[in-house]
Amino acid sequence: MKNAAVVGLGNMGMGMAKNLLAAGFSVTGFDLRPERGQLLAEGGGKSAESLAGLAGADVVFVMVMTGAQVLEVVAGEGGLLHCLREGATIIVSATIQPAEMRAVAEAIADSGLNLIDSPVSGGQFGAEAGTLTMMVAADAAVFAANQDALNAVGGQIFHVGEEVGMGQTVKASLQALIGVAFVGIFESLALGAAAGVKGETLFEVFSSTHVANTPFFKNCAQLIMERKFEDTGSHIGTMVKDLGISMALAREKGLPLFATGAANELFQAGISRFPEGDNWAIVKLLEEFSGVEVQW
Repeated sequence: MKNAAVVGLGNMGMGMAKNLLAAGFSVTGFDLRPERGQLLAEGGGKSAESLAGLAGADVVFVMVMTGAQVLEVVAGEGGLLHCLREGATIIVSATIQPAEMRAVAEAIADSGLNLIDSPVSGGQFGAEAGTLTMMVAADAAVFAANQDALNAVGGQIFHVGEEVGMGQTVKASLQALIGVAFVGIFESLALGAAAGVKGETLFEVFSSTHVANTPFFKNCAQLIMERKFEDTGSHIGTMVKDLGISMALAREKGLPLFATGAANELFQAGISRFPEGDNWAIVKLLEEFSGVEVQW
């Protein structure tokens, strides 16, 4: 049985760990919150008290929030660099800056460890269902050798290049699209509601078009109209972080991103107003201008 580990047992990491278990891996998890490790143990996995407890892992997924956290997990004192055996593979599934990903690669150069740069898309639902889209940048041989682990958590796996950092670059580009798409949904629903159109009508008409006849639109619109703005698995803070990465990459390349920049500002305003909210909470910010709620 192949040994896998997951660092970071939040909504995403826990879903990935459970799918690794379902695929036949022995899974050990580590999280700074002991109760998350206990939850994994109750589901058939093992809980480690420190990163040293992952020493026997063949492959380790790192699903934390920031680049600084990834670097600390991999190369910090007591990090994976110091406890994994030669030949083990680290898969960074967190979304971080491409430059931060390259710094991780430099930190473990000549260590004998393999590294896969593979941010994911699909949210909590995708993590739980094992249908995540994975943007993998890795040496072709390393990519081939870890197909079992990648397939256990992903539904669509794209080898986007061999240069570490390219996975994060593709993800940053994707997040620009997703951020702008979110804002389009929020503003169109708020506009229709402000003008007196029933939410049900907006949903039915929008869903009939080739632009909005998607699970992305339907899920977002339903959550808004059902007034579910917290604890739905898509915290606004994650999108704020991700759009910041997109904008940083654009500045690095000297590329003006007009729509993405506007989306970034709206999400910044949203998290200031609703710090505990999920992405759809931004609609409430727009509603404050009209005094009209988007409802069925």
